[in-house]
Amino acid sequence: MNSCSESLSVQSKRKWKVAGVNFDHFHMGDLLRMAVEHPQVELTGLYDDDRNRVMPIVDRLGLDSRLVMDHLDRVLDTEPDLVILCPAASQHAEWMDRVARPGQLILIEKPFAASLSEANFMIQTSEERECQLAINWPLAWSPTHRTAYRLAVEEGMIGDLVGVKYYGGNRGPLWHTFDKQEVTPEEVAKGKPQSWFYRRSSGGGSLLDYLGYGAVLGSWFLEGREPIDVTSVVDQPPGLEVDEHSITICRYEFGLSQMETRWGTTSDPWTHPTIPPTGFTLLGTDGVLQSSDYATSIRIQTRSKPEGFELPVEHSHGDSDWSKAVNPIQYVLSRLDRGGEIEGPLGLELNLLGQRIIDTAYRSAQEHRTLKLASLE
Repeated sequence: MNSCSESLSVQSKRKWKVAGVNFDHFHMGDLLRMAVEHPQVELTGLYDDDRNRVMPIVDRLGLDSRLVMDHLDRVLDTEPDLVILCPAASQHAEWMDRVARPGQLILIEKPFAASLSEANFMIQTSEERECQLAINWPLAWSPTHRTAYRLAVEEGMIGDLVGVKYYGGNRGPLWHTFDKQEVTPEEVAKGKPQSWFYRRSSGGGSLLDYLGYGAVLGSWFLEGREPIDVTSVVDQPPGLEVDEHSITICRYEFGLSQMETRWGTTSDPWTHPTIPPTGFTLLGTDGVLQSSDYATSIRIQTRSKPEGFELPVEHSHGDSDWSKAVNPIQYVLSRLDRGGEIEGPLGLELNLLGQRIIDTAYRSAQEHRTLKLASLE
């Protein structure tokens, strides 16, 4: 990933110490790869309660096995500037509490948390310990969606946005590991009883796994405007305690947004485009914009051009760190170097709103009724 150093380089020439803690989420491997490929990163330690979850990633990335440490304190004693955290959703607050130190930046892989109360605890912890917190949503780095934001929000190509339609998912969380390595159907079936993705107590299920993409990035497109109320329904797969399919409706003063999550698509969207395509449809007063996750162009239909047209996606634009960055490691290190708050879908303001939407949707599905958006407390 040479573009990491080409599109955005940090101003100082110092080495940034980076540690990886808790390997529950297989995205840890992807994030560590980004760190290894950054020219100014020094990995200082890796830790998980189960060493066996760390070693396959160490071997695949060709890392020194001495980076794997038996105690969390040993990793923290290396004084990392950036700690990458990838726990199960229900344990984000617990692990934030365990690792947070003054001056650090903690990057947590999506979702923000399993509940609004846990999200608030994480924010309070970051404030009390004077460390920064960022939540990574991989789709935030999609050139397609970043181009869509520029066209629809910054340039107003389709008028005022009145709604967002989101469809997200894949064959299921156990069909692939980091680097999108595929596994067999037998391995999927064997893994379900042990996987946190399929345990309600661990924050499993397609709604909690994928609705955050629609809630956070959808709120990004809608410039942080809050829905009035939320209605959500989920399926009840036989033999499972979590959902594999959910549909959520957010009602705003200006219109409706729909967010659908699904484990069980016919293909994974990074291999073959799904039907319907995963991604976002932005509804405006003067047109519609289709931004599919892995597309190389964006489809637009306006009132003046009802036949529609396509525009190519851009990998970066503008002068800000956010606009130039191509992955989360590059971006958060540039924030550490230059200073300034975390922006866009990684920032706490949008993630807190997204968590309120998710909490309300989860309760709505459980109670089978429409609910007012959860309050901040």
